[in-house]
Amino acid sequence: MRIQYSLVVLQMILYEDDFVITVSKPNNMLVHHSLMARNQSDEQTLLELLQEKFDASYYPIHRLDRKTSGIVLCAKKKEYVSTFQALFVENQIEKVYYGLVRGFSPENGAIDSPVKGRDANVHKEALTHFETLVNIELPIPVQPFETSRYSLVKLLPKTGRMHQLRIHLNKISHPLIGDPKYGDRFHNRMFQEEFDISNLFLHAASLSFTHPFLNTPMVIQCPFPRHWYTITEKFQWKLP
Repeated sequence: MRIQYSLVVLQMILYEDDFVITVSKPNNMLVHHSLMARNQSDEQTLLELLQEKFDASYYPIHRLDRKTSGIVLCAKKKEYVSTFQALFVENQIEKVYYGLVRGFSPENGAIDSPVKGRDANVHKEALTHFETLVNIELPIPVQPFETSRYSLVKLLPKTGRMHQLRIHLNKISHPLIGDPKYGDRFHNRMFQEEFDISNLFLHAASLSFTHPFLNTPMVIQCPFPRHWYTITEKFQWKLP
């Protein structure tokens, strides 16, 4: 039996023109089937949802991994893909992500550390800029401490390696909350027990670029998922 995602849950269209469609992907959804995805035959993908809803084929221009929520840009025709992909390759698209991390992260900085590509034997250069927006200390013990600390960070990846942001934040000892692979299991467990939240707190919030066919400046933004609002209300934070 295949898992079906409600089209109501998927806040689908963020932007559309004759060349592209930009949609919001929920946490825990594949963009498309791949050999790397486990149990993929049991999951309905983002592309399948789009085809089901609009009776048309779409072609993803960039990747967003299963656990991450946020913006996915898709071409309406296969021949448009390379033109848009060139913007990513040439660093002409500004990608903004937000993450909730363990601990009090530095005020700002850059993480310049190679990341393994899809070929696990090859490391590729990777660069992420970050800025800490706000932090909090809670009177909730998390092993081995009597309190727990968290920070909201803005992330500007300058490269697009697989799991780059998740790996980079772990490298500086501030892993993302809800990350089952690179995160802190004690803090993840606390969020599940205290807040009933197990989703990854990593959200692709905006893309800014000059449209290669329309030659117009574009800023496309994506609303945060519900679990972000649950936590920021409890923490008395304002989302960007």
